[in-house]
Amino acid sequence: MKRRVVVTGMGIVSPLGNDVETAFARLKRFENCVQALPELGEYKGLNTRLGCRTAFEKPAHWNRKTTRTMGDVSMYALAATEQAVAQAGLDDALLQNGRTGVAYGSCSGSIPALLDFYSMLMTKEVTGITSGTYIKLMPQTTACNLSVHFKTHGRLVPTGTACTSGSLALGNAAELIRWGVQDVMLAGGAEEFSATQVAIFDTLYATSLRNDAPCTTPAPYDVDRDGLVIGDGAATFVLEEYDHAKARGATILAELAGFAETTDGTHVTNPNAETMSFALRDALVDAGIDGSAIGYVNGHGTATKAGDIAETSATRAIFNRAVPISSIKSYTGHTLGACGAIEAALTVKSLTTGWYPPSLNLKNPDPACAELDYLAGEGRMIDAEYAMTNNFAFGGVNTSLIFKKI
Repeated sequence: MKRRVVVTGMGIVSPLGNDVETAFARLKRFENCVQALPELGEYKGLNTRLGCRTAFEKPAHWNRKTTRTMGDVSMYALAATEQAVAQAGLDDALLQNGRTGVAYGSCSGSIPALLDFYSMLMTKEVTGITSGTYIKLMPQTTACNLSVHFKTHGRLVPTGTACTSGSLALGNAAELIRWGVQDVMLAGGAEEFSATQVAIFDTLYATSLRNDAPCTTPAPYDVDRDGLVIGDGAATFVLEEYDHAKARGATILAELAGFAETTDGTHVTNPNAETMSFALRDALVDAGIDGSAIGYVNGHGTATKAGDIAETSATRAIFNRAVPISSIKSYTGHTLGACGAIEAALTVKSLTTGWYPPSLNLKNPDPACAELDYLAGEGRMIDAEYAMTNNFAFGGVNTSLIFKKI
C-alpha cells in the first residue's frame, strides 16, 4: 500500500530572504532581487551584467570543522536544512536511526574548488589542493555534507539534473517514503552564484540584456521578455510518512500528493512541449486527481522565448482551461539547481495562506504562449486544495510536484 508523504519542515536561503517567512513576505512587496553586478563586466564577451545574489553570512555556531568540506553551495544547503530540521522538531535519535535519509542536488559542486585543480594542471604544482577540495567540488557535495553533518544512516540520493535538481530530489525522497524504504527524508536543492553559469546561458542567447534596468526583468510570459537572470540559494524540506509524523505530534504543513518525472529523449537544450506535458499528466495520475482539482500552477517561467511557449503549451494541453499560473523566477531569477525546491517551498506557503504571487514585469502576455490565467499586477487569494509546481531542465528532464492542503 502506498503511504502518504507530508511536509513537516521547510527552510530557505535565497535572494528573497534567508527563511521562509521573510522570503514569502518579500513576494508581497512586488519587487524583484535583480541587480547589475559590476564583477560580470570583467569578462570579455559576456553580454549580461545581471544577477540575483543571496546575502548570506555563516552562522556564529558553525566552526571550521563544520565547513571545511563545504563550498557556498553546501553552506546554503546546510543553513536551509537546519531551519527545516528545527521546524520539524527532528532530534538526533530520529535523524540517526537509519530510517532517515537525504536527497539533495545542485547543478555542480563549488566552482572555486574546481579552480584549485585547474591551477595544478596549469602550474604543475600541487599547492592549493587540500583534503577537502574534491569534497567541495564533487556533484554529490550537498547530499554528502548534509548526511555527515546530521549523521544520517539512511539512503543518500544525490540529484544533479540541472534546473530539476531540487524538484527531483523532493520527488525521489517522496517515493522512498511512500514505499516504506524510509520514514523521513531531508530533501532539496542548492546553487551558488558563478559567472560560469551566467556564461552558459549567455552563449545560448538566453540571458536578459536589460543591464540598465534590472527591475524590469526577467519578464516571464510577457511578449517583450528577453531572457533569464541567474540567481542562487537553497531550500530544504523535511518529508515524512503521515502516520509517523502524527505519532510524534509533528505539525503537518502540507501533503506531497503527486510527483512525476519524464524525459524528452529528443534534444539536450530545446524544450519539448509534448513530453513536458507527460510529466504534468503523470503527476495528476500519481496524486489520484484530475486537472480540475488544481487551483494554481507555479510555472518554471524562465522568461526565455522558447521555454515559456513550450511550458505554457504543455500546461494548457493537460488542463484544457485557463488555470492560474505565475513564476517565482520573476523575483529570484533562475536559481538553477535550487529553483525546484525554493519554488516548491513558496508554493506550499501560498497553499497554506491562500495568497498567490503574480509574475513581476508581466504586462502583455505573449500571444504565442498558451491561453492561461496569468497572475499579474497584484497577488490573488485562491481557495485551492491542490497546487502544482513544475520544472524543466537541460538534458530534457521534466518534473511536476503536486501539494495538497492539510
